Amino acid sequence: MKNFKFIIPALLVLFSACSEATRNTANSKSESMPQTTANKTDSLEVKMKINGNVAAGDPLLLRFVVYNNTDSVKTFCIWHTPFEPLMSSYLSITNDKGEEAQYKGAMAKRVMPPPASSYSKVNPGDSLVANADLLKAYDLKKGSSYKAVYTGGNMSGLVSKDTVTFVYTELH
Repeated sequence: MKNFKFIIPALLVLFSACSEATRNTANSKSESMPQTTANKTDSLEVKMKINGNVAAGDPLLLRFVVYNNTDSVKTFCIWHTPFEPLMSSYLSITNDKGEEAQYKGAMAKRVMPPPASSYSKVNPGDSLVANADLLKAYDLKKGSSYKAVYTGGNMSGLVSKDTVTFVYTELH
């Protein structure tokens, strides 16, 4: 019983110290991290393209272009975009029946907030291009037509209004 008198106050001191350290760490990280708020990325424009018909055995390349049509440098987080290796599902790919293609690629666990090295700059009037072979990460059925929509904007800060369509055909 006497031990509880010492343990409870010690635990309270320990938890309050951990709580303060967590708040200080979070504040210092957010100060050094680039921001991806709407005013930072609202002028970045994203365009996607996939060749209309892709034969089995050929790569299914998604071309993902980020344009900066402003007169200042803009940044975005590369997570959940083709600017990093396939580490997460950032597209919603559905067939003509509305069935979603299963993502079979890697799923990275992330440290939050993203470190500064996770951001890419786009110079004024410039663009950045990335390509990704979607067959390496999505389970697509031959003979089906699909539409793909970018869904990674909640992490990257990028928004794409494009819906790209393609047909995955049998071998030539």
